[in-house]
Amino acid sequence: MEFNYLAILAASAVPIVISLLWYHPKTLGILWMRESGMTEEKFRSSNVAVIYGVSLLLAIVLAFSVQLLVIHQMGVYSLMGGNPEAALPSYQAFMDDYGTAFRTFKHGALHGFLSALFLFFPVIAINALFERRSWKYIFINTGFWTLSLTIMGAIICGWN
Repeated sequence: MEFNYLAILAASAVPIVISLLWYHPKTLGILWMRESGMTEEKFRSSNVAVIYGVSLLLAIVLAFSVQLLVIHQMGVYSLMGGNPEAALPSYQAFMDDYGTAFRTFKHGALHGFLSALFLFFPVIAINALFERRSWKYIFINTGFWTLSLTIMGAIICGWN
C-alpha cells in the first residue's frame, strides 16, 4: 500500500477551486461576508497569494489525512507498521483478499461526506458558537467543507 501522490495533489486542489465558486459574490460570498463580519476593506487589504499558498499546503496535509479515512486498507497497513516486508503472512493474505475492496469514487465520496458531517460540522459549529456566529455562518462553512471533502474522498479513494 503506497500513497497515490497524484490523487492527493488533485484532491488538494479541490478546496481551492470550490472556495473560488462557493465564496464568490454571485453565490454565497455576500452572505458569508455579512455573517462572518468580513468587510470589503479587510478583504481587499489581505495578501491573497499568501492565503491561497498556505491554504494549498494545508489542503495537502488534509488530503493525506482524508486518505486514512476513505481507504480502509490504510488501517491494516498501519497495523503492521507500514513495512510490508516485516509483516506476517496474514497481512499479504488479507491484502490478496481485500486489497482493492471498497476502492471506488462512490465509496470515497460517502466517507468524505461522513467525515464532513461527523468531524468538520461539530468543529465548525463549536467554534462558531463560541465566536457568537450565526447558524447561517455555520451552514455556509459546513456546506463548503461537505462538498470539498466529498469530492476529495471520491478522488483519493477512486483513483487507484
